[in-house]
Amino acid sequence: MLEPNIHAMRGAPLDAEDQGALDARALADVEALLAHCPAHRPTPLFALPALAGALGVASLDAKHEAPRFGLGSFKALGGVHAVIRLLLDEAGRRLGREVSAAELRDPALREIAATLTVGCATAGNHGRSVAAGAKLVGCRAVIFVPSGASEARIAAIANLGAEVRRVAGNYDDAVAAAGRACAAEGWTVVSDTSWPGYERIPRLVMQGYTVMAAEALRALQAAPTHIFLQAGVGGYAAAVAAHVSLLGIRPLPRIVVVEPERAACLFESHRASASIRIAPGLPSAMGPLECYEPSLIGWRILARTASAFMTISEEDAVEAKQRLAAPLGTDPALPSSESGAAGLAGLIAACRMPAFREALGLDGEARILLFNTEGDPAGLSTPGSAATCTV
Repeated sequence: MLEPNIHAMRGAPLDAEDQGALDARALADVEALLAHCPAHRPTPLFALPALAGALGVASLDAKHEAPRFGLGSFKALGGVHAVIRLLLDEAGRRLGREVSAAELRDPALREIAATLTVGCATAGNHGRSVAAGAKLVGCRAVIFVPSGASEARIAAIANLGAEVRRVAGNYDDAVAAAGRACAAEGWTVVSDTSWPGYERIPRLVMQGYTVMAAEALRALQAAPTHIFLQAGVGGYAAAVAAHVSLLGIRPLPRIVVVEPERAACLFESHRASASIRIAPGLPSAMGPLECYEPSLIGWRILARTASAFMTISEEDAVEAKQRLAAPLGTDPALPSSESGAAGLAGLIAACRMPAFREALGLDGEARILLFNTEGDPAGLSTPGSAATCTV
């Protein structure tokens, strides 16, 4: 199902704080900070010309995020960046001076880090990123996972030295549990979703995500006409959409937000013209996208930048994952999961329906950018991969 964004806020300028957090100047600060982590390097962008030809579009490029920091997904950018930034801020307060990322090895900062605990809820990838950031700087991490989280994802978090606490219920229940525990213990919540009164740290997470958007645009020979972005709470999709919209690309690429039909909180918020919480549905194979209430920042940005919102079926996601694993012609094979391939699933579904194709302008001149946001989850729990994420 696809609906164009005719929300009243479509095309409105971003809020000043959102703009300042996600523009080119903020990106430069993020990249300067991450440069102090030897594991940080650009992930590859792959052209898929055979698949583009089969879909009837001019070009199709996929940014492959599985190698990011050796952690398996794009989420590595957000959690690692946020934890480093939070340590630098806390060290600055305690030492009474500005502290730079170049000091992360200093004993004084390690001593401060050892007194800190960060916590978060996760379906897998964000928790692994926060745990990696904590290991990198030397602080403690407590990660809350919903009952449906896979054993491989839980093991991947534990392998980084984090304490994992299981929560009965879904991702939103884990968010609530993490919030309660962190408030009671005086820990810092490092969430990738935001709510009234809690926006600064999610913005730090989102700032990290702008790196992959910038890398993709630098690698492309021509600006994309369309970007398909899978979404859970909307933080990643909003970060990419905001960053692209602030670069001055004209014409502005059409942003299409793709969600599981079983957990389409942004799609339903669009239909309601307001951010809403939806009732939990059946479990989805797209577990990292199985969210029932948008991030406050994510909805605010996507309501202004997205051209359309759409949902995909479980079968659509499985097919897209298989297409990436067993490509056409000489296209490269890209390991993925159902959630990692959801952007491609949205593109394929839209191309199959003439009305959708026409509404989105998916013709022979369309240049599509996708993000394969994670690799095959079967390899997530491999011990030792976190060793690459060091200062």
